[in-house]
Amino acid sequence: MDKIFIHALKTEAIVGIFDWERQVKQTVILDIEVSADVRKAALSDSIDDTLNYKRLAKRVLAFVEGSSFHLVETLAEHVAMLILEDFGIAWVRISLSKPGAIRSSRDVGVILERQRDDLEKWRAATAKQ
Repeated sequence: MDKIFIHALKTEAIVGIFDWERQVKQTVILDIEVSADVRKAALSDSIDDTLNYKRLAKRVLAFVEGSSFHLVETLAEHVAMLILEDFGIAWVRISLSKPGAIRSSRDVGVILERQRDDLEKWRAATAKQ
């Protein structure tokens, strides 16, 4: 399986459980990997034959910057589902970290992997809430 990745996509979001965290945007950093078959693009040398990772990055940044979640787990899950849905990807890995969240630690975060069939399960679960 070929993969396309974006490393260290940095932005700010409301994410946290404490009152002060609900008032101030904090830095979050994302690493994104998606499954891709890049053979056609490699032969054609055309952006039309591959995933436009600039468009993916802009979509993720817009979503994260406009979001407000208590947990990094929830934010990462929503980003994964957004990518699966909006870009027709079969598999995605998200690493989302929150620098400075714990004193004496560079960062904390979560890594998750989701597949296309997880999207339908997620839709069903969120529809019940």
